[in-house]
Amino acid sequence: MEKYIEGNKAAWEEAFDNRDASWGSDIVERIQKEEYAFFNEDTRKLLQKIDTKGKVIGQFCCNNGRELLSLVKSGKASKGIGFDIAENQVAFAKEKASELNLPCEFEAVNIYDIDDRFKEQFDVVIITIGALCWFKDLKRFFAIVSKCMKPGAVIIINEQHPCTNMLATEGEYLYDPEHRIECRYSYFEHEWTGNEGMYYMTLKSYHSKTFTDFTHSISEIVSGMCENGIVITGLQEFDYDISGGFTDINHSGYPLSMIIQGKK
Repeated sequence: MEKYIEGNKAAWEEAFDNRDASWGSDIVERIQKEEYAFFNEDTRKLLQKIDTKGKVIGQFCCNNGRELLSLVKSGKASKGIGFDIAENQVAFAKEKASELNLPCEFEAVNIYDIDDRFKEQFDVVIITIGALCWFKDLKRFFAIVSKCMKPGAVIIINEQHPCTNMLATEGEYLYDPEHRIECRYSYFEHEWTGNEGMYYMTLKSYHSKTFTDFTHSISEIVSGMCENGIVITGLQEFDYDISGGFTDINHSGYPLSMIIQGKK
């Protein structure tokens, strides 16, 4: 396992061990009561158009499992399989699957190490906010994703827009509240490290183990897919934030999130 991935595993497991009591506490109730819980409106509309009934759905970087569980239930899928590197998050996701009595399995694994047991298993693949940045080599990442997709399978990626990587957020040295949509970093900046923890999960500031993530351009994402036999069938860009870091500039005309749709 590459050193940065090993470090991220430790940092994510630390964050989950220190999660706020509210984190994940609503999963069972919301999935039982809502259709397509935990998906934003635009992603929900797209997923409702995809035939998931009786299908097998895969999610790469599934976190606590809530989105996969939601889609399997609402989309009447026959099975869901989620992958994440954090063992404690995977254990949590398994507990929720059992509580909801849903046919979902979760694997604690480095995505790069997913073996041929999952070759051509998935009819539908979802990748959601905050997944792609943890991989240095997207061509290698999408090679694994493509391997796991059946011929004709579809993939939906709902992610932060790469243009947000040029912006400074509150607390960063270059952040200026009077010029929030002024570009402060290179679009092609690549590697970032930090010890600021995962506030969205813990709701507290702490000196964490080191997280290492990578910014990727649209061309890196698209090329990584296309070079592994995934044809781009749709691209939508939105001026609203899904990361939690840029809500103060929602609907200001700056691209903040996106949905990419593809087919193997």
